[in-house]
Amino acid sequence: MLKGLLDPKIDFIFKNIFGTEKNSRILISFLNSVLKNNDPIKSVEIKNTDIEKAFVEDKFSRLDVKATTSNNEIINIEIQLKNEYNMIKRSLYYWSKLYEEQLNEGDDYSQLKRTVCINILNFKYLKTKRFHNRYRLKEVDTNEELTNVEEIHFIEIPKLEDECDEKDLLVAWTQFLQDPESEKVRNLEMTIDEIREAKDELIRISNDKNQRQLYEMRSKILKDKISALNEAERKGVEQGKIEVAKNLLNMGLSIEQISIGTGLTIEEITKIK
Repeated sequence: MLKGLLDPKIDFIFKNIFGTEKNSRILISFLNSVLKNNDPIKSVEIKNTDIEKAFVEDKFSRLDVKATTSNNEIINIEIQLKNEYNMIKRSLYYWSKLYEEQLNEGDDYSQLKRTVCINILNFKYLKTKRFHNRYRLKEVDTNEELTNVEEIHFIEIPKLEDECDEKDLLVAWTQFLQDPESEKVRNLEMTIDEIREAKDELIRISNDKNQRQLYEMRSKILKDKISALNEAERKGVEQGKIEVAKNLLNMGLSIEQISIGTGLTIEEITKIK
């Protein structure tokens, strides 16, 4: 009996839907919606399709989706639930690894393929208001593109607005990730075959006892990781307040004034003294 659909934003579920050979049509549709190439992708070879229980249990593992396309591109898709404040450098690092791993010693540089990293974020990260942004190497003053061999995408799910163009396939896929049980997605299922296939696959996974157990395991591990990050953030904020309070005390401000300015209690400020 269906207990409710699992969250497709959990990397384990995302990989099951988009990162398996049997669902290659789903991945192709998603990639074409993101890349919007003049020459659409017609086929993909999906890498690292196996999801071992050990990876699900490892909070440091990256359950991403890697594929080579019919357009001779290497694609990596990663989904992130929590802002770790390192996504730009992290993405550049993984892009460079994917690019470098293509060549063995003695191979010619001409063999290097266009390499694309797609980051799906369940939080707001970039300053722009757009929910989808893509970046390439360009000249600073003229904006002339040096090459399209490097391309990095950021899809920020919370920035998707209600008035976004629902005829845009990427909007449809983002709505699916945001809330697969919404009325919008139910309508999309009627017109977009791949969205319906993705929803059917999510229903199948959600009804599979073993898959649900793995999901609960992975979800708990990710929640524990997020809690640890939140606690580290909280401690960092508190330490920052303490440092400000110390400076204000040295400037001769009263404890009451410092309490109002920092949000620290009088007792906490007294301990600093």
